[in-house]
Amino acid sequence: MSDAQIQGYARALFEIARADGTLDEVEDELFRFARSYEGSEELRNTLSDDQIPAEKRQAIIEDLLGGKATPTTTQLVSMVVGSGKARDLPAIVDLLVQRASSAKQLDTAEVRTAVALTGDQEDRLKAALENATGKRLNLKTIVDPSVVGGVVATVGDDVIDDSVRTRIDQLKARL
Repeated sequence: MSDAQIQGYARALFEIARADGTLDEVEDELFRFARSYEGSEELRNTLSDDQIPAEKRQAIIEDLLGGKATPTTTQLVSMVVGSGKARDLPAIVDLLVQRASSAKQLDTAEVRTAVALTGDQEDRLKAALENATGKRLNLKTIVDPSVVGGVVATVGDDVIDDSVRTRIDQLKARL
């Protein structure tokens, strides 16, 4: 799909969620779903397989998200998958997150950790990143076991890598 089409989908999803009054929640749910989608080859293959009827792919979305996400999120993902654009879902969602952050006059910080953070840990991390970057941030966390420990934060083009994996790699390089 072209960049213009991806932007069009992102704009449409943003406007629907904003009109529904659930933008913050939908944005977060879509972000988490997009990261899960990227991390599961089986899910990617199933949802983007044109040989599987659209209704069946949409039923899979209902099974995955029904009761766990807002109806708006479920409907939006189902719409994208049903229209055959599942391959572009992460790009669409990333643009939606950027649009939502811009609407709140925030920059997006994508943070990868080995384990889920508590609300207090997220608040402290957000404050530390805002202090380090001088920007107001919309924090998006991703649990990524490959980080091993610590944090990898991306704010725009800046990457702050304080992960155990990077420290080990640095020690190996020194030895």
